[in-house]
Amino acid sequence: MQPLDIALPDAAGALRVLRFGDGDNLVVAAHGITASAMSFAAVARALPADWSLLAVDLRGRGGSDQAPGPFGIDRHAADLAVVASQFGTPMVLAGQSLGAYVALRAAARFPELFTRLVLIDGGLPLPVPEGADPDAVLEATVGPAVARLKMTYPSEAAYVEFFQAHPALSAAWNDDLTAYVRYDAVGEPGAIRSRVNPEAVYTDGRDLLVNAASFGDDLAALTIPATLLYAPRGMFGQEPGLLAQPVVDHWTATTALTAHLIADCNHYTILTDPKPAEAVARAIAGDE
Repeated sequence: MQPLDIALPDAAGALRVLRFGDGDNLVVAAHGITASAMSFAAVARALPADWSLLAVDLRGRGGSDQAPGPFGIDRHAADLAVVASQFGTPMVLAGQSLGAYVALRAAARFPELFTRLVLIDGGLPLPVPEGADPDAVLEATVGPAVARLKMTYPSEAAYVEFFQAHPALSAAWNDDLTAYVRYDAVGEPGAIRSRVNPEAVYTDGRDLLVNAASFGDDLAALTIPATLLYAPRGMFGQEPGLLAQPVVDHWTATTALTAHLIADCNHYTILTDPKPAEAVARAIAGDE
């Protein structure tokens, strides 16, 4: 894995990109709302030898934690275009969870940079009950994650143990997850914390809810092939998954999107478990 820093055009520092592999075939990938580029390690390992995966730390996360706002889907999508442009050739575009919405927006806005889009358990408009307060919905969905961002831990090992107790991860823990958690940890002993910026999480999460209809517009506007891979279980390892089957059916019936349910995984392990990661890698490489 090779870390790269891509300068931002607004003179606001750089984005950290982790390059996995040294093949000529490229995929650029965007992660979830409180995640980092390290979430794609298992997928990168499963790609054929002639591929490289360029995993981006979105603004406010991972090695891009000092990149400033404003945040939001449009900003992250423009950042993906900056990264892709650095390599001078159209490439595959992938994203998981929040990253799927970012990738979708980038594909709709900058189709000349990408050959194919792979959405991973995200990218479809999230239904928000009519009249619901977006901030209340946001607090119910990402509030627990933001609470974790404000906590401190006595050591990196204690931070890893906190993640190991998560119901979606505990039964599927592996070395990739340990490396992922350690990559997120910053601070001195006795005050270890996540380096994810809570402001970025709230801004991006609110964008997903308030502007949900815009992602339907993006799906309808796509001019490159697009595939959705989705999990049968959700963010706490429970059924149903984040994307309800009727929602998937609607968007595959009304757009050119194709979809595949990936068996025996949840919202997180679709990337981090070896078998689901292999399925994701096949879709990226066009071998599904």
